[in-house]
Amino acid sequence: MISPTGSKYRPFPPIQIPDRQWPSRTLTHAPIWCSVDLRDGNQALAVPMNVSQKLELFDALVQCGFKEIEVGFPSASNTEFEFNRRLIEEGRIPDDVTIQCLVQAREDLIEKTVQSLIGAKRVIIHLYNSTSPAQRRVVFGKTKEEVVQIAVQGARWIQERLPRLAGTDVRLQYSPESFSATELDFAKEISEAVMDVWQPTPERRMILNLPDTVEVAMPNVYADQIEWMSRNLKNRDSVIISLHTHNDRGTGVAATELGLLAGAERVEGTLFGNGERTGNLDIVIVALNFFMHGMETGLDFRNLNALVQIYERCTGMTVPPRQPYAGELVFTAFSGSHQDAIKKGLAEWATQKEICRTEPAQAIKEGLAEREAGASKHWDVPYLAIDPADIGREYREVIRVNSQSGKGGVAYLLESEFGIELPKDLQREFGPLANDEVDRLGREVNATELKAMFWREYIDRTTPWQLHHFHADGVDGVFQCRASVKRDADELHLTGAGNGPIAAFVQALHEAGSAPFEIASFKQHALSSGSAASAISYIQIKLPDGVSRWGAGVDTNIELASIKAVLSALNRL
Repeated sequence: MISPTGSKYRPFPPIQIPDRQWPSRTLTHAPIWCSVDLRDGNQALAVPMNVSQKLELFDALVQCGFKEIEVGFPSASNTEFEFNRRLIEEGRIPDDVTIQCLVQAREDLIEKTVQSLIGAKRVIIHLYNSTSPAQRRVVFGKTKEEVVQIAVQGARWIQERLPRLAGTDVRLQYSPESFSATELDFAKEISEAVMDVWQPTPERRMILNLPDTVEVAMPNVYADQIEWMSRNLKNRDSVIISLHTHNDRGTGVAATELGLLAGAERVEGTLFGNGERTGNLDIVIVALNFFMHGMETGLDFRNLNALVQIYERCTGMTVPPRQPYAGELVFTAFSGSHQDAIKKGLAEWATQKEICRTEPAQAIKEGLAEREAGASKHWDVPYLAIDPADIGREYREVIRVNSQSGKGGVAYLLESEFGIELPKDLQREFGPLANDEVDRLGREVNATELKAMFWREYIDRTTPWQLHHFHADGVDGVFQCRASVKRDADELHLTGAGNGPIAAFVQALHEAGSAPFEIASFKQHALSSGSAASAISYIQIKLPDGVSRWGAGVDTNIELASIKAVLSALNRL
């Protein structure tokens, strides 16, 4: 039996800021990004990355545009130390990229960290120690004053060794680890004690990283904590406030975005949220959230699929299929109504792009008309927050078909993959037939399988009627046709007349004893281009009692394609 909440757990106390400002602010630009994949992400792996894997992931992070990358904990192991040395000695770090190293407030670890950075062009030395009541009581058994002294002494040891990094642009960072569970006045006290040692200035600011090491409250509380620190910290203009959120409550992204509203300027996170327990902040999500609001991020995720492959290869982790932006299924619709809306939205967007490309003056005019009608000239496709193409995904990935799908999804896949543009009424007829087959299979089907279903149901129908030969001539709007067909086992030679080849053939079929029917709908289009181009025709026939069926035919001769479509519809009766 679960214990009553009140006897074991307690709510996190609210932060008293009667005039808090962050709820009314708007984010207008992206923060400074720092990837901690190679350190925080790496330490969370059951099998940490080797040097080769870390080098590959480092190169990928550089290609994405990260200018600050925490490369490791060089005092923790020989692998971490060797990785730093290879980055520096092999000239692998671009001039505009700063590497960051984490170190505890211990002299031997600080010494080894400084050794690992000799010769680098741009570095951040990241000092930390834990500050929460639980850490002070359970882990260290120290008072507040003693914990402050640990931080101050660590800051001094780093300060004393800076001359050994002559020629290196060194910036300093301090983290009161477990900040989110630390009393605010104590977090302020210990941060200012470190500032007193390092003496940052507005021209040479230090980084104060305020980590949500363990999510212990709702994200608005974290935002309050950040705003309180930002408003009460001395010499605020000499400090860059940085965020480092985890995902214990599943709200790491929300906590980060609200923390930025509260005054933070920098974000630390990992690709796809890799990290201890439930993970770090997924920095890709936050960056693309900014991107979808029209802001420049400085990060390039135009080939997100390739980045996922590198990440999975180097870390041994997998990106969940529903992970925002990066997951395999995040742009996928199975629901029929969703599929139909996406299909129509993509068609509208394609039309707008083509008008903008070929007729800019008209685009401006139509854009004004759209705004007057309440429509948007920007990306506004139902169910798709961003254009999948912007992150290297293809539209064919968006709509997929299972037993829950509708006619819109089926039609979209056939059109996008094979250029088969089903008329609306034919979509309504084929959609349920396809869904029945998918339901029987009990799984998702791809576009090729859907095409095969369509071909079996419409194109390959050759009984009881099968065409052997057809020829038609027209004079003064009157067409005469001659045809040979097979009906069951009988070979028939037909003739007929009408105001077109199809009408002549229908009249010939009636004389041969077919069911009486009329042509209700007709459409055809090319399937491909070139000398071997095929045409596909769609024809709907209707009986006197109102029963109707669609047929379809394919041939390099558009006339024969339509004749085959007539027989396809007749066979489906």
